[in-house]
Amino acid sequence: MPKKSAGLLMYRRRQGGPEVFLVHPGGPFWAQKDEGAWSIPKGEYGPGEDPFEVAKREFQEETGFPAEGNFMPLTPRKQPSGKIITAWALEGDGDASRIKSNTFSMEWPPRSGRQQEFPEVDRAGWFPIPAAKEKIIKGQAPFLDELNEILKEGKERKRRD
Repeated sequence: MPKKSAGLLMYRRRQGGPEVFLVHPGGPFWAQKDEGAWSIPKGEYGPGEDPFEVAKREFQEETGFPAEGNFMPLTPRKQPSGKIITAWALEGDGDASRIKSNTFSMEWPPRSGRQQEFPEVDRAGWFPIPAAKEKIIKGQAPFLDELNEILKEGKERKRRD
């Protein structure tokens, strides 16, 4: 059974076109990576969990921002790893410099026996869709294309408020 994640792709409308809100994973593995390293706020879920509720919870845990408004379902995407991500688009706004992420522990440096705490997300940013396509993890880029098409066509779909 493949792993499953759920997340939210927040967007805002600007004169030059839509911008999307992406997060950069924290921890030493991602510290020096930029292009192809950013993600939508998301998290794994297990059997019996509602992916929509998980997406909202993970968004709040990784950013500190509540997830409220009109949520548009996007097509679930299978990642190169085999993981399946279910996502919703959400129009909103927020100061990316004010995120407050939860943390995780890991042994660092490797084989040192010392545990260190790292933020799950170390920074966030707003990006026009073309720039976001350079920043985002490759398997998540189709979410950007789908959102862009929905916004161009004016066919926003509503799931829940």
